[in-house]
Amino acid sequence: MQRLARLRRSLEDLFPERHLYVRSGGEMKAFVLTARKQMAAAGIVAGAALWMGVSTAAMLVNVFSASAADREIARTQAKYERWIADRQARLNSAVAQLNASSGSTDDIATTIEKRHAALALLLTDMKGAPGAAEALTPAITRALSAQDAPPARRVEMVRISQEQLLDAADTFAKSRADRVRLAFRLAGLTPAAYMPKGGSLGGPLIESKDPRALAAVLDVDESFAQRVQHAATDLSEARALTAAVEKLPLARPTAGTPQTSRFGVRFDPFTRRPAFHSGLDFSGAHMTPIYATGPGVVSFTGVRSGYGNTVEIDHGRGLKTRYAHLQAIGVRVGQPVGVGQRIGGMGSTGRSTGTHLHYEVWVNGRAQNPDRFLKAGAYVLQAG
Repeated sequence: MQRLARLRRSLEDLFPERHLYVRSGGEMKAFVLTARKQMAAAGIVAGAALWMGVSTAAMLVNVFSASAADREIARTQAKYERWIADRQARLNSAVAQLNASSGSTDDIATTIEKRHAALALLLTDMKGAPGAAEALTPAITRALSAQDAPPARRVEMVRISQEQLLDAADTFAKSRADRVRLAFRLAGLTPAAYMPKGGSLGGPLIESKDPRALAAVLDVDESFAQRVQHAATDLSEARALTAAVEKLPLARPTAGTPQTSRFGVRFDPFTRRPAFHSGLDFSGAHMTPIYATGPGVVSFTGVRSGYGNTVEIDHGRGLKTRYAHLQAIGVRVGQPVGVGQRIGGMGSTGRSTGTHLHYEVWVNGRAQNPDRFLKAGAYVLQAG
């Protein structure tokens, strides 16, 4: 009650009774504005102001929303207009080519023959590449399936099949190059370092850096020549990297033996303290065969401190492998060895607690984790 009384007094103070005198025609009229009338008038004014504010805000929101929607519609319309213009340009180009040739079968046949010659060069480069036959057979099969169609349809099917065959060749070459690059990265190596010096890959299809020059040489359209060149470049890179990966030490040094110690910090079996282990250990029976993990030249045979009887193989490009604690050594310094060639027998010579092989991989004078090379080798075998 007290609060209501205080509120009432506050309103009466805010809206005191006011007297309004109006003189008209010599007469004086008096009007009394009570507190209630003033509050009612104030309420009406406040309500009108609130309504105007809400209406204005709603109008502004609608304006901005409409502007955003209009902009989005304009962007979408522009995108579709670009697509339509692109399709129309391609259609116009096709019509222009058709008109230029006057529909001549001889001209179409000549174009197909020139493209066929360019494809023949590319497919000759791909001959013998693992997996190439499987990748290209579906496109070739589709081309041969059109033999029973009408002549005009067969010509069109041949042109389409050429496009599909080129797409299949490009996809195969790129995927093969990507697989070999991944093998290098799994081993912790940079693929570019094993590419031919100066980036020269060789091959008649990639000697010219300018697709226009190649198009002139092959006498085909520039876009077709560019796609042929791209596929040939990927294939050449894949071949160069495949030749390099075949020289890496990616094979296992033993067969059917468990790995007993990893690369990195471990507890030393002699001191029982943490120490860095610079290779992998494989346990096995006495005189278990030890194999070269990659092609190379034997650079050391004999006893090394802590390692016992040791064989080291230089694989070139700063790569070296070491095989330690051997019981017997079956190679000599300067002898070329191939991957999988037996170089000795497992033993327990040097600083060793039992019969096992200690295997290391060195790159430019630094010990690397051999497990990365083994994983890269397993990936190469799996990828084919």
